[in-house]
Formats: sequence, C-alpha cells, structure tokens
Amino acid sequence: MYRYDAHDHALVQQRVDQFRDQTQRFLAGELPDEEFKALRLRNGLYIQRFAPMLRVSVPYGLLSSPQLRTLAHIARRYDKGYGHFSTRQNIQYNWPKLEDVPDILAELAKVEMHAIQTSGNCIRNITTDHLAGVAADEIVDPRPYCELTRQWATFHPEFNWLPRKFKIAFASSTGDRAATLVHDIGAHIVRNDKGELGYTVYVGGGLGRTPIIGQKLCDFLPEVDLLSYFEAILRVYNLWGRRDNIYKARIKILVKERGVEAFRNAVEAEWNAGLRGGDLTLTRDAIDRFKRHFDAHPYRRDAAADLADHERAQADDSAFAAFCKRNVLAHRVEGYKAVFISLKAPGVAPGDITAEQLEVVADLAERYSFGEARSTHDQNLVLAEVAQGDVHAVWKVLKAHHLATPNIGLLTDMICCPGLDFCSLANASSISVADDIYARFDTLDDQYDIGELKLKMSGCMNGCGHHSVGHIGILGVDKKGEEWYQLTLGGSAENDATLGDRTGPSVARADVAEAVERIIQTYLDQREGEDETFLECYRRVGMKPFKQRIYA
Repeated sequence: MYRYDAHDHALVQQRVDQFRDQTQRFLAGELPDEEFKALRLRNGLYIQRFAPMLRVSVPYGLLSSPQLRTLAHIARRYDKGYGHFSTRQNIQYNWPKLEDVPDILAELAKVEMHAIQTSGNCIRNITTDHLAGVAADEIVDPRPYCELTRQWATFHPEFNWLPRKFKIAFASSTGDRAATLVHDIGAHIVRNDKGELGYTVYVGGGLGRTPIIGQKLCDFLPEVDLLSYFEAILRVYNLWGRRDNIYKARIKILVKERGVEAFRNAVEAEWNAGLRGGDLTLTRDAIDRFKRHFDAHPYRRDAAADLADHERAQADDSAFAAFCKRNVLAHRVEGYKAVFISLKAPGVAPGDITAEQLEVVADLAERYSFGEARSTHDQNLVLAEVAQGDVHAVWKVLKAHHLATPNIGLLTDMICCPGLDFCSLANASSISVADDIYARFDTLDDQYDIGELKLKMSGCMNGCGHHSVGHIGILGVDKKGEEWYQLTLGGSAENDATLGDRTGPSVARADVAEAVERIIQTYLDQREGEDETFLECYRRVGMKPFKQRIYA
C-alpha cells in the first residue's frame, strides 16, 4: 500500500496543528460559528443530531493492521466503542467530543491517516473496486491511479472551494464493483485495439435529490493524460457550476442542463488550451513509481495444494460451507481467496463495527492477509489475500466475534445510512427499519432461495444509502411529522446502471417490512427458474405484478 514520505507526514501534521488552533479559538469564542463551519468541514467534522460526527478518509478502502488498531483505539477512547463504515469506504465516528477531535486527528496522523477533504465542497475520497489487485477479471490494478488522483486532488488550490462536493471512482474489471456511473467522474481503465492502456471517462453521475446516471465523456483517454483531463473537467465545472442554488450545484445538473456534447466541447477546449501535454502529463517513471507501492505480495507457491483440506473442511461443517458459498471469492492467484467480513449481523446497524472487532480484523489481516484489509462500497470488509488453507481458521475467529454472517449479496446484506438515529438531515429512521426487515428474513435458507438481491435504504433525499440504484430501494420521507417510506424497484449501480422505478404511494413506517416481503413473494412467484435473479425478473415482467401485491 502507499506509504507516506516526509512531505506527506509534514502536510498532515501541519493540518492537525492548524485545526487544533482553530478548534481552540472556536471554543474560546474567538472564531465565529460560520467561519468555523467551513474549517471543520474541510477536516471531516459534521454536527449531527446528538454529537459531532467525524469522517475519516480510507483512500480506495485500503487499511493496514496498525491503522485498524488505531481506529479501534479511537472508537474505545473517544467514541462509544464502535465506528461505522460508509458507502464511500470511509469510517465515521458518531460520538466524539469537539474538543477531542484535534487529538483524534493527531492519533490518525501517526498511522498515516487523516480526515482531510472527507466533507465540504471539494474533491472527496477516491474510491475503487474492493477487489482491486486480486480480481481475476481485472485489466490492471487501479489503485496506483487512485493514489495519483488522490495526491493531485488533495489541497488542490483551484478546487478547494467547488460549487459542491465532487466524487471520483475507478473501475478496471469487466464487472463494475465501484458504482462508477453514479459518480461525478467515473473512470474505467481499458485497453484500445492496439493494446494501449487508457480510460473511458464518464461524467455527471450522482444520487441524492436528483439521481442521474453518468454519461460517457471520452471513449479512450491515453494513460498519461489522466490528471490533465481531470483538471480540464474540474475547471469547466468550477467555472460553469451553479453557486446560487445548492440543489442545482452538482456537476450532474450542469451536464444535464447544458448537454453532454456542449460540456465535452468545453472540456476539450480547456484541455487543449495548455493542459494537454503540459506539466500534468504523466511520465512512465511516475506511473511506475506509484505502481511499486502496490507490488504483488509474496504469495506461497504451495498454497494451491491446500485445496483438498479446504474442501474437506466444508464437507465436514455445513456452517463453514455456507460461509464459503456466500463470503469467499476466487483470487487471481491460484490457492488464494478473498474472504468477506459481513458487517450485517442480526441486531447490528449495517456498517457498524466495534473496537474489539476492529482489533480482531487487524490480527487476522496481520496473520493471514499480508497485514491489509479493505472496506467495501457495500459497507463490509474484505481480507483479500488469504491462502485457501487458512480460510477455515479465519472463519472460526470471525464466527466467534459475530463477523461471519454468510449473507454477502443477499437481502440482509443491505446498504443503510444512519438515518434519523444520528443524522441531522434525515427525515426518517433507517436502522430500525433494517431491523424489521431482518426479522422477516432471518432464516438464511430463505435468503439463499431468494438469491442475489441488493436492498438499499436512505433516511432522506440526500441518498447516502444509494436507494435510487437498489434492486429494492427504500427512501424515508416526512409527512406532517410522521415517517413514511417510498419504494423503488429495478435499480442497479453496476455495468447496467439504472435508476429504480417508484412503485406508487409511500407506505407507513409499520408497513415497510410487510411491503418488502410482498415484493419478494411476487418475485418468487414470477421468476422463471431459480437462476433468474430479482433484477432479471423485474426487467422481464415490469412493475405491474409487484405494484398489485404491494398495495393489495
């Protein structure tokens, strides 16, 4: 993974010292609230319903064992003993005291972490596929390109006060596991007919109040032009983006209103006016230098020989076999597996993890996965480099600490924002509704029969739970002080990215789980064989049978 150099350490420590001074002046009454707000947001600090919330950056989801232990320490000392992983692969703390935040940032800096640009109108955390570097369908490892982009974006003086927040995601596989088409910029790493490496660039995607699927801006951008082209996009957005209306300030609105062709022409003009071929052009030495931070691990040559033991352990233990079926994926290196750690156990808010569990993951990563773990877009974790002979031992430890629920990709592996339980922007609860749904489908056999299904839930129009692109989407709304929920069907954030269709009138809080059960039963009645997924079935039969059952 990328390791800080002296320059990185100095920059991050300077920011810690700067924010400590700003916080002290605010608490002393010397810094007005409105001025402090802009400063705290640049350091990942929000004011939620009951306490501040601190969002810590996890670049492209990669975490080392020392970083995990520090996150555990922060949860135990400064919070209520747990943290929450978000859909942008970051971790959030919901209960820190304002006066302690500078100390938390100082603790993070010791293990090469920070909260810089995790909020505010700037370029946010760069995300990518949680299987980067290990996926069999991968063209190249996208993480060096993420790190290049992260360093370009951090403290960029021209883009530190954009019209609105800005999110970039990379994909480099045949399957888009990073939801790139609902980002402000989505970059697909590809090869052209000559075998040259480059990017297909999408722009103007986003969720929230006005969900929009990104549009293709460039079919093939040469590898060396990544940063100069991104710079051109950001300059056009910075110049044209609305600053008079927060709801129309995102680049997705700009591209939709101006049209992608006009936007493309403006970007090309800006790019060709001095950026193309200029100082931001990547050299082969620079690209190779970043790639060396992500060199392949020293894999065991004899790991493939453990297959018989791995299969025997599954034959002897049905619980382990169920875990392997749902939570273990193939690795590009024979004899290795990617092991998913489910943060969706019964009775736990999706994405939450305790300090003790963070330490368990740190120990397992250190012992079995080259000292690294990853956070996923779906609010889970992955040990991506486990020798198959070690999977059983990993599972036993995970099971003992309630981290081995075999539900990855199933109904209860739902994405869920904190909702009204924590967020000051929310209109309705999310976590308690997730509990109700879980209670309806608590039998794993039933979930296995249903098969792959992505349920996504948000407590307000900001869409942090990505409800707009859920196979089943749930959006909390306020009706005269009461919590109601709109349902959508047929969304996807993958290669076939689509927005879900609204089923009809919203349903009352008490009826949400029943409505989900009726949707599932309709699917089971309508599907053509067990291999037809929920999304395939919905696209074939349409809304009508689902709507009839929901509102019967």
